[in-house]
Amino acid sequence: MERWRGLEAVPSGWGRSVVTIGVFDGVHRGHRQLIERAVARGRERGLRSVVVTFDPHPAELVRPGSHPAALTTLERRADLVEEAGADAFCVIPFTAELAHMKPAEFAHEVLVDTLHAAVVIVGTNFTFGYKAAGDITTLRELGVKFGFQVEALDLITDDGVTFSSTYIRSCIDAGDMEAAAAALGRLHRVDGVVVHGDKRGRDLGFPTANVACAAHTALPADGVYAGWFRLGERRLPAAISVGSNPTFSGKVRTVEAYVLDVDEDFYGHEVGIEFAHRLRGQERFDGIDPLIEQMNADVERTRELLGA
Repeated sequence: MERWRGLEAVPSGWGRSVVTIGVFDGVHRGHRQLIERAVARGRERGLRSVVVTFDPHPAELVRPGSHPAALTTLERRADLVEEAGADAFCVIPFTAELAHMKPAEFAHEVLVDTLHAAVVIVGTNFTFGYKAAGDITTLRELGVKFGFQVEALDLITDDGVTFSSTYIRSCIDAGDMEAAAAALGRLHRVDGVVVHGDKRGRDLGFPTANVACAAHTALPADGVYAGWFRLGERRLPAAISVGSNPTFSGKVRTVEAYVLDVDEDFYGHEVGIEFAHRLRGQERFDGIDPLIEQMNADVERTRELLGA
């Protein structure tokens, strides 16, 4: 899959294509439906498929300080789009100039002049252009004018719940990892670099990897989770703590993973943490002994849930 940042990075000889547009944070089941439809339409017509997204999140520029919690890093988003079969991933920097483009201007410059769209596939709730003035009707009218077809897909729902990035963030914020996974189509994952921490875990007999995540990362509610530690192709069972370590009067939220049955130096490695099940909320213990007893119980419960 080709990866471009900025419209100027699109090859000059790029032919007609099938395009889908959105933020695609999380690349959840609804997003995959759009991407897979674009890939299928492209193959039917002998055209390449392009997934267009934006960085930073448009909300950050339109309403500074309102950046929603990010379900995926941009790099992870690209990897997931590639897994869905797209031929190209185009990141458009979301600038003030882009935010002030009128719908017709956006369609002409991005879809027609640069990506040579033959088909544009979006969700039924798609809006675009200055102050979100353009909608599906607008896009179809512009398609007639500029020569591209438009397909609008209904959002995926299950038992009355619409799967969206907002819904998934609410599940994660509540620590409901099973519901988040059902909407994502996979376990929720955070990515980061293993950094040095206070080393209390090692002193207690549970050496942990302290994972520093990017700003705005969607972290689950404080507590202890059973999940997986991803390092390259390795997928290792882990008991994961999210929170501020109240037993030791901590104030900064951290993500720490105790990798079961492995004693390695992970410092400096880029890793992924996948959350499968919430074991309990964050607690403050009166002393080290009850804390260690609970940590042993957490590890055993993790083994049971993960079949480790």
